[in-house]
Amino acid sequence: MTTDDTTQPDALSNAEVRAYLLGLQQSICDAVGAEDGQAFITDAWERPPGGKLAGAGITRLIENGGLLERGGCAFSQVRGTALPPSATQHRPELAGAPFEAMGVSLVFHPRNPYVPTVHMNVRMLSATPTEGPLAGQTVRWFGGGMDLTPYYGFEDDAVHFHQACRDALAPHDPALYPRFKTWCDEYFFLKHRNEPRGIGGIFFGDFSALGAQGSFAVLKDGGGALLKGWLPIARRRRDTPYGERERDFQAYRRGRYVEFNLVWDRGTLFGLQSGGRTESILMSMPPQVTWRYQWAPEPGTPEARLYSDFLRPRDWLALTDAGADGR
Repeated sequence: MTTDDTTQPDALSNAEVRAYLLGLQQSICDAVGAEDGQAFITDAWERPPGGKLAGAGITRLIENGGLLERGGCAFSQVRGTALPPSATQHRPELAGAPFEAMGVSLVFHPRNPYVPTVHMNVRMLSATPTEGPLAGQTVRWFGGGMDLTPYYGFEDDAVHFHQACRDALAPHDPALYPRFKTWCDEYFFLKHRNEPRGIGGIFFGDFSALGAQGSFAVLKDGGGALLKGWLPIARRRRDTPYGERERDFQAYRRGRYVEFNLVWDRGTLFGLQSGGRTESILMSMPPQVTWRYQWAPEPGTPEARLYSDFLRPRDWLALTDAGADGR
């Protein structure tokens, strides 16, 4: 992954970004809560004084709902006196600068195995050096993404999700979708198993190539794509009949999701740059899982098709050129 140049300040306020993120959290929770039939509960938190970071956040959660077995959508905003070294590896001019990080992160674990799990986060980091050529100026960079983790694969779902991702990015630069899709395929990958976590989507980090306002616009459209990309899939799959076999396979695949989170994702770029994001760990965990180190479905089964046809990087939108209906 390359790092965009973040040395050019631009006019944008943290209050503007915060207002957008809180509105995004609210709109997602309103729409998904209405579809679930159960409202999200709210848990506000604040970091205790005296720690390395100051800040607060709002976690919204559904447990044992109609659509979601567990779903969490969290807003967090933290501040620190000096950027961690991992945040200044490619930007030494910001070393030691006070910083602020804020974002929205969500994971929705569905009840029905035919509805895919979805993960999304969007975030901004900013730093204001107190000395050097950028003293007193605020520099910002952005990151985020969303990915789909199905238990049973459907081509029209995969095409629809990736179409929503491409539609969100196309107005800014048509080259962003293939770039961000590649990053997603590379990141959401269990290296020790040589296995993708799901069918991907988009992922971007250290993004500021379009300036603060332009890059913020990419973040906003990326966040807005969640409901367009995932909710229609959830609606058309949520009433699909299933039995013990499907639930068992769902629990097994959820074990892979946890494995990815614990082995790889706790050291995400955003977590390293902002001093950690421990508030999201419990929220992101599935409600029930089964973990088996080595197991393979019988050939020819729908479970086996997930591995052979879906859990590998593909150009899903090429199917639209062949007449597949992804809408």
